[in-house]
Amino acid sequence: MNKPSITIVIPARYESSRFPGKPLALLANKPIIQHVYEQAIRVAKVDQVIVATDDSRIQHAVEEFGGVAQMVTVPCRTGTDRVAEACRSLPAEIIINLQADEILLNPDILNDLIDPFLLAASPLGTLKRKIEGQEEFSNYGVVKVVTDKEGRALYFSRASIPHTRDQEMHGLITPFASIHLGVYIFQRATLLQFAELPTGKLEETEKLEQLRALEHGIPITVWETKQPSLRIDTPEDLIEANRSWDRLMVGSG
Repeated sequence: MNKPSITIVIPARYESSRFPGKPLALLANKPIIQHVYEQAIRVAKVDQVIVATDDSRIQHAVEEFGGVAQMVTVPCRTGTDRVAEACRSLPAEIIINLQADEILLNPDILNDLIDPFLLAASPLGTLKRKIEGQEEFSNYGVVKVVTDKEGRALYFSRASIPHTRDQEMHGLITPFASIHLGVYIFQRATLLQFAELPTGKLEETEKLEQLRALEHGIPITVWETKQPSLRIDTPEDLIEANRSWDRLMVGSG
């Protein structure tokens, strides 16, 4: 049986309400998009990696460090819609949407997504990691996920979910609270179907594109990883990442 072709597409836009120009901001003297790309091409099971962007500055930066970039000029609602648009001209059977601010400190993290997806009958999958600290659990910038017993997503939220009702446990992290990581794996047909769906009310409310899939009945399987990654949401995150970069790199893959 032939292995299906797997493509990583990194959607990257210049404009951002909280951090304009984030893909080109420097982390350890490299643009953030370069860190994301260079870790992605180390994933052995992936056939190709491209950056899908609507900005020539990002395209030029990627090509300057030797990466592959594709301009997507069609207006796109979200990063996943931009990935879908880029993939219309690609032959890939399985597509991974790796967000442009999710740096894989160890590229083996994607094996925790690819391996079970190839064995499962799931149209769409993603990753979670156990939340360890109260600050992360309470941070609205950190997306949380809850799943059923089979690992299918029940809901994603910026709020602290699941909420603890009992007063004696109020403010404590539940032992199964999980952070959602910015990476998705799609069957090609599912990705193109997703892009044709109207924006959901939950998606619009939480500003979380994965809720579009749940609202329209597309199941999302969530697998757990213990591998580290680094998310850069704000300029403050970047300052802290630059301060701690050497420590983060110790023991990384």
